[in-house]
Amino acid sequence: MSQVLDVSGAVLVLLGCLLSLVAGIGLVRLPDLLTRMHAATKPQVLGLVLVTGGLALVLRDGSTTMLLGLVVVAQLLTIPVASHMVARASWRGGQVRHDLLDVDELTGSATLQEDRGAP
Repeated sequence: MSQVLDVSGAVLVLLGCLLSLVAGIGLVRLPDLLTRMHAATKPQVLGLVLVTGGLALVLRDGSTTMLLGLVVVAQLLTIPVASHMVARASWRGGQVRHDLLDVDELTGSATLQEDRGAP
């Protein structure tokens, strides 16, 4: 049973590392701010969950597993909020390419400040 858990943990760590690599490639290759933010948040958080799950399977220690769970919960709570705040500040700063948006729900509710630089 120990070998099965070790192999499963190694596979999860490898998959998590691959997802983090895909997130890094997306940050370099994608054309605009909003798609780069998507690449920075979605696969990276899933990669982190897979890596911590793999570590929990390999280490099999209660206190370490609780700490890894706390890391995952903290990331799942903070990444969406941080991503939303960066997107809103970038939209207000005029750094979003409006020609790439299908729907722009902020046009009537937020003010665009052309004279401001990066937030």
